[in-house]
Amino acid sequence: MKRFNRKSFIVLMIFALLFPVSSFAEEKILVGVAANYILTFKELSAAFEKLTGIRVKAVFTSSGNLYTQINNGAPYDIFLSADEERPARLYKDGLAKKPFTYAIGQIILWSLKKDFCSAKEWTLALRDARIKKIAIANPETAPYGLSSLKVLRKTGLYDSLKPKLVISQNIAQAFQYASTEAVDAGFCALSVAFSENGRAGCYYIIQEAPSIMQSACILKGSKNIRGAEKLAAFLVSRDAVAIKKKYGYR
Repeated sequence: MKRFNRKSFIVLMIFALLFPVSSFAEEKILVGVAANYILTFKELSAAFEKLTGIRVKAVFTSSGNLYTQINNGAPYDIFLSADEERPARLYKDGLAKKPFTYAIGQIILWSLKKDFCSAKEWTLALRDARIKKIAIANPETAPYGLSSLKVLRKTGLYDSLKPKLVISQNIAQAFQYASTEAVDAGFCALSVAFSENGRAGCYYIIQEAPSIMQSACILKGSKNIRGAEKLAAFLVSRDAVAIKKKYGYR
């Protein structure tokens, strides 16, 4: 029987240490995430990566944009929408597994001007003649924007405020406009109030707006169904719930 070459063994061990198997076949997943969930998902994905070793790459934009990308063949493994309708449509069309609720959000009206919140109600604050520009996410692609628009119509403010509305691409950009004072106030997700920039301003919770039910689904075209399923399970785990609460989500 041929004897094992000790020198070859040493070379093999050095090679294994320098180039572990994981470096050649790193497990990863691509996630499409609604823009309102940026801060929360960054913390969630970091915790998930630490727990599982699965690398998470996320694309943040409006739910409508993500939905269009998926229908056009974008290779996402899992889709985190800011509504229930779009994941339900993907499921109905046979493009996704059964959706599940991963978060419940809330709309706020935020401003960097702290005296903006001196009024008793947000409706009175917006009637102030000093308020010239108000950011709102595109209602056609952003669920938070659509809900904000519905509230303006419900309260009878839409017609008078329409000339002042500045349409942003998504809810994250609405906050960017408000936090840089490109606008006087913006309809945002409650989660921004817990950020460093968010704490610098003030906000009203829009009680008239229903809670935003945010649904997710695993895409059937996923290249890593196993990894996507692990992330889906993590998103509703006890550890994830604790992180979500930090940003005002249920």
